[in-house]
Amino acid sequence: MDERAYYVESQATKVAKLNCPFCRTEGDYDLRWLVRKKKDRLPPGADERDRARFLKAQSYMVLLDDKAMCKNLRCRKRFDISGVKTTAFL
Repeated sequence: MDERAYYVESQATKVAKLNCPFCRTEGDYDLRWLVRKKKDRLPPGADERDRARFLKAQSYMVLLDDKAMCKNLRCRKRFDISGVKTTAFL
């Protein structure tokens, strides 16, 4: 059974304070996250191996954005997002 059958997927946006490495201005940026919440029941048609994997599964979030654009009108350069964890457990 596929691991995605254990979760309900949705997208969410969270605000993070980031600094542009080029102009060094700080700003609040909306980052997109994929939220995977564990289902309350095991999907039908699962065997013992699937049951063991389902018990170990946890709800978590994965960062979808890897770059952000500077909000300073004079800069507007794209920079890599660093200092933010790419996976967070709920």
